[in-house]
Amino acid sequence: MLDVKKNFYRVTRFGLLVVVFFLVSCKDDLEPAAEEQMYFPSNDGWETKSIASLDWNESAIQPLKDYLIDKNTKSFMILVNGRIVMEEYFDGHTNSTSWQWNSAGKTLVATTTGIAQQEGLLNINTKASQYLGADWTSAELEKENLITVKNLLTMTSGLNDENEFVIRANLTYLADAGTRWSYHNVFQKLMDVVAEASDQSFETYFNAKLKDKIGMDGFWNNGVIFKIYHSNTRSMARFGLLALNNGKWKEEQIINEAFFNESINTSQNINPSYGYLWWLNGKASYMVPGGQTVYTGPLVASAPADMYAAMGAEDQRIYVIPSKKMIVIRMGTASDPANPSFALSGFDNELWQKINAVIE
Repeated sequence: MLDVKKNFYRVTRFGLLVVVFFLVSCKDDLEPAAEEQMYFPSNDGWETKSIASLDWNESAIQPLKDYLIDKNTKSFMILVNGRIVMEEYFDGHTNSTSWQWNSAGKTLVATTTGIAQQEGLLNINTKASQYLGADWTSAELEKENLITVKNLLTMTSGLNDENEFVIRANLTYLADAGTRWSYHNVFQKLMDVVAEASDQSFETYFNAKLKDKIGMDGFWNNGVIFKIYHSNTRSMARFGLLALNNGKWKEEQIINEAFFNESINTSQNINPSYGYLWWLNGKASYMVPGGQTVYTGPLVASAPADMYAAMGAEDQRIYVIPSKKMIVIRMGTASDPANPSFALSGFDNELWQKINAVIE
């Protein structure tokens, strides 16, 4: 009987040793995989990530490319955690070709304005005339003094939106500041605000405080009507990466995180889908350029609800999706030449259906 007990204890002890060995050897498999670190490109190169490693639907890639070609796309990129997953160029476009951002560049102006505020050069809650001087509009002084820098950031100046040429004669009163949302070129006065506040040209300040810090190329074309930024596609992606990281580039907080969070959240109570010159998805309603109609539902129904976007005429796009740690870039000519929308178009919803077929 004693030998039986000894053998039982030996077998039990051996079994426990086997279990312990098994648990130790499998420790790495049992622990959750380390989260992939966010990547920021150097000036010399850019890391990539394969579609296969993300377990995406590779059979849906070609239909996406076909759609992009059919819709007059020049360049298209998808980044995940800062790494390039797709980078496609069409119609003679290359990774060094400059192209206009159109109104997607408004987000560059908003960001630069925020930087000027964090440096103590301006306050967005101050009336714009403090920087632009009295009589910068054709409105009565009492009404002009209602217009703050923040009203310019949120498209709520109340000034006439019928003429795209931003000169004093055209800046007439329509409604009290803050009571009417209307997409209009008067936002460009923000560039003058920053220039006056910093005592240098807007582009000089922008280059030093934003462009050069994140390694962008590009230039502002200060035309008679439009002030438009031009750059290559990867520079657009660099700014998208800054936005994905709430204004931080590597270890430097380029734009104050609190200001940036204000930028990508509803900025007024008229159009919930608009921040500080950023378009916001997932809200209960939205308005579009050129009208006062309020539409029910999200901005882009097929896109992730947490997406925010820089949108410009002829479908220049930076889509930022925090939940997927993803950025999508599109440059090109109008997807529908008969309807070259200043911002939102039906292209967005169709494109996201094609992207979803790949990533989901």
